[in-house]
Amino acid sequence: MTKSELVEKLAARFPQLLLRDADISVKTILDAMSEALADGHRIEIRGFGSFGLNKRPPRVGRNPKSGERVLVPEKRVPHFKAGKELRERVDRSQPAPAGVNGNGHSVGTAQAVPGKASTGAAAAPLHEGGLNLVRP
Repeated sequence: MTKSELVEKLAARFPQLLLRDADISVKTILDAMSEALADGHRIEIRGFGSFGLNKRPPRVGRNPKSGERVLVPEKRVPHFKAGKELRERVDRSQPAPAGVNGNGHSVGTAQAVPGKASTGAAAAPLHEGGLNLVRP
């Protein structure tokens, strides 16, 4: 669901709201949440989930163009943890069609590409928590 789809759902649910007012409402809520996270606060919406921050420690990375080692500083990244009611509701919902994950993206086994040499071990997609992870 996109932000504009959320605005349309809100306007449809509350006919007294103009589409413009629903848009302002959604933007105001998202701005308040973004500001709270930027200020280091945690957001908890009971039954839905909580938003917080995780710290990623500093590390040594590589510049992809030059291959030079660079220090990547510590950073804070937003994190969402689904609440119990949301997890249970999602678990009870209809599963996605075979070969499609929860985001509507295709998943499946790796296939050989004609004219490309195989590395021996095919990378098989792994479906965990709505993410498509590929193991080397």
